[in-house]
Amino acid sequence: MTPVFSPALTKMTKVEVVVSGADAPAVRDLIKSVGATGFTSLSGVSGLGHHGYRQGRLLFNQQATLELIITVVPESKTEALLAGLRPLLDSSSGVMFVTETFVSRPEYFT
Repeated sequence: MTPVFSPALTKMTKVEVVVSGADAPAVRDLIKSVGATGFTSLSGVSGLGHHGYRQGRLLFNQQATLELIITVVPESKTEALLAGLRPLLDSSSGVMFVTETFVSRPEYFT
């Protein structure tokens, strides 16, 4: 079944990145450099993946934890963002999820 979206919604791209706290500033800087208008950042995330279970507890400092960074960009900015994230994720642990999304206030993202 194909979802039906209201014409009042605008298609965008949501990019979610889970990286170490040490790599999070580079991801945030990259998001800003492609012209994204903002992001949401959640530190202390945990999960089970390719390298086993990773806890998100803040034991000593924010550099040792995992961070989830979420941004929504117009399609015109997606390729530049993904091109910048790929080398970072190739050289460190982390994962990226890219999904089509729809927003009700496109002016917040352009």
